Amino acid sequence: MKALVYEGPRLMNMREVPTPELKPDEVLIRVERTGICGSELGGYLGHNSLRKPPLIMGHEFAGVVEQLGDQVSTLQLGERVTANPLVTCGTCTYCRNGQSQLCGARALLGAHRPGAFAEFVAVPARNVYPLPDHVSMDEGAFAEPFACAIHICRLLELTPTDRLLVYGAGPIGLFALQAAQVYGLRDIVIIDLNESRLEIARELGGIAVTGLDQLKPGSEGEFDAVIDAVGAEVTRRKSMQAARPGGRVIFTGLHEAESNLPVNEMIRSETSVKGAFAYSQDDFDTAVKWIGQGRVNLLEWTETASLSDGGASFEKLIAGPGKVAKILLRVNE
Repeated sequence: MKALVYEGPRLMNMREVPTPELKPDEVLIRVERTGICGSELGGYLGHNSLRKPPLIMGHEFAGVVEQLGDQVSTLQLGERVTANPLVTCGTCTYCRNGQSQLCGARALLGAHRPGAFAEFVAVPARNVYPLPDHVSMDEGAFAEPFACAIHICRLLELTPTDRLLVYGAGPIGLFALQAAQVYGLRDIVIIDLNESRLEIARELGGIAVTGLDQLKPGSEGEFDAVIDAVGAEVTRRKSMQAARPGGRVIFTGLHEAESNLPVNEMIRSETSVKGAFAYSQDDFDTAVKWIGQGRVNLLEWTETASLSDGGASFEKLIAGPGKVAKILLRVNE
């Protein structure tokens, strides 16, 4: 099969590689759409320790069931599907308690296992989700990043009266904005330095600014909940400063490994701080359901390119794609 293979920093090439051999409980999916994730940009630049060349990246995808393992009876050939790319053991305490994202044996497609930047990808059948007929392949590929946003909002325990601040208008920040709107929140503030991304946030109904000083006097602080979807020390510190006493902060961006934070102030203000990693099975279930219900959409700000142009698409995202929230790669057209 053809695959786009990461072979070193800023080096991706189309190669002929063996089609995955199925285990009895796995499904072979013929990939049609696969998204480029921000974490993969770091890997492409050589900054991500999870992604070591040679590697077939890709963990946000949708396609068609091509082949079934001997033990699979829950899916049908030709079925349109998406998949949870976080493969877990299914038997440990975390998996059994609804926290599969914390499984010690977890493996991510496109990092620990061959991913979806290829004609075919092998996935455990329990991770595969049929798509409703009215959901496009592009929308199906949104399930994974939207599940991340749903997980963030669930951990924040959002209520409709909460004031929410989001640092970062990348895909996760924009999906978090939409997920929070499903929870009933309004007047959500989203901060970024990229004016094109801020335009998207405004069109999605957010209050999009480059800094809190642009808000009306008296409304620039005291947020009930804050999301840092950037992961830099400066945005982490600003997230802490923006939260009201007793407020909640979620760190989900992974840009920098270490940060100095005002711990004494956090203690005195009783600020609740959590990390948010990936999603649980329930979060992924919810993402597929809400996409089917039309509760999320980035199609207007999504660009598609062929798999063979994947390297150029990575470079475009790094250089600045303009008013584009997501790039999806077309496979098996």
